[in-house]
Amino acid sequence: MSEKPPQTVDPLALPAAFQRSLIEWFDAGGRDYPWRRTSDPYAILVSEIMLQQTQIATVLGRGYYQRWLERFPDVHTLAAAPEADLLKHWEGLGYYNRARNLQKAARAVVEQHGGRFPETLEGLQSLPGVGRYTAGAVLSFAWDRPAPIVDGNVARVFARLFDLREPVDTPASKDQLWQWADALLPESRAKAYNSALMELGQRLCTKAAPACVDCPVAHCCATREPASLPVKSAARATVAVTERAWLAVRDGRILLEQESGSRRQGLWRLPLADPGEPPGPVLTKLKYGITHHRVDLIVQGWIGDPTGLDRRSDPVSSAGERRWFDIAEELPAVAMPSPYRRAVEAALRDGGDFRLGE
Repeated sequence: MSEKPPQTVDPLALPAAFQRSLIEWFDAGGRDYPWRRTSDPYAILVSEIMLQQTQIATVLGRGYYQRWLERFPDVHTLAAAPEADLLKHWEGLGYYNRARNLQKAARAVVEQHGGRFPETLEGLQSLPGVGRYTAGAVLSFAWDRPAPIVDGNVARVFARLFDLREPVDTPASKDQLWQWADALLPESRAKAYNSALMELGQRLCTKAAPACVDCPVAHCCATREPASLPVKSAARATVAVTERAWLAVRDGRILLEQESGSRRQGLWRLPLADPGEPPGPVLTKLKYGITHHRVDLIVQGWIGDPTGLDRRSDPVSSAGERRWFDIAEELPAVAMPSPYRRAVEAALRDGGDFRLGE
C-alpha cells in the first residue's frame, strides 16, 4: 500500500462532501450486479440473504442467484414450495436456515401483507430473518429511501474513517457504527450512496490491502494505519473434528441419513459411524470447515447390512431416519451438504467396485 493521503475533511462536520465524493465515484464506475438492475424488493431480499456469509463470486459465478429466481420468481412461488426443493436450490451455500428464513419471510408477506412487501424499516424488520441491516438494504435499494446500513464492509470503512481502536464487534462499537451510519446518510440518492459505501469496502478499503491512494474519500479518513483496522475480539479457537461415514450401496441404491441438527436440518448425508464401531475400508477422505471447526471426513465402505434389513426386503424401506436412494434417478435431486456431495461423488467414482454384501 502507498502512503495514505492525510485527512483534510471531517465527514461529520461536512457530510455532504463525503456523500458527494462517494456517489460520484460510484456513478463513474460502480459494478453491475443483477440485483442493482431491479427495484423488486423480493429479488433484492434474495440477494441480501444469499450474500450473508457468502462471497459475490460464489453467488453469481456458480449461478445460485439466477437459479433461485428461475425456480422461485416471487414470494407466492417461494411461500408454496416444499422444503426439500428449497434446500436443494440452496445446496452448497451453507447456513441453510437462511433459505428457511427466506421462505418464512415470503409466507409472511403473502399471508400478512397481501403479497406486497412493507415499505418501512419497522415493517421489513417484522419479517422473519430480516434484521436491521437487511431491512435498510431492501428499503434503500428497492425504493431509494434513506436507511442506514452496517455490514462487514461498512464496519471496516467506518472503523478506518473514524480511527476506531476498539473492537468493532462489541455492543458499544456496534452502536457507534450505526450512529455514524445514520449521521452520514443522505436524504436523497440513498440507493447510490449505500451501494457506494458497500462497494468501497469490497473493492478499495479491503481487509488485506487497502488502496488508499485510489479511495474517493481518503481525504475524509482519520486513520494513519488503515491496515491495522478494524480491531476484532479474539476469535474462537479452531477445533479439529474427525467424522467417519459409511458408504453403503446395494442394487444401484445408496443409503443416506437425514440431518437433525439445527444447522443442516433436513439435508441428507452418509450415515455416520458410532465411535465404538470398527473401521471399514477407506474409500475417500476430504477436509472441510464449518464455523470454527476443521473437519476430516473419512468415507469407509460398509461390510454387512447397516440397516438390519434382510436382503430380500424392499431396498427403499426406511430404518428410522435412514433411507435408500436410487443413485442414478434420485441422488442428484437430494439436498446434501456440499462436503458430503463431494465425498459421495469421489467414493462412488474411486470405490465404484465396492458394493454392499458383494
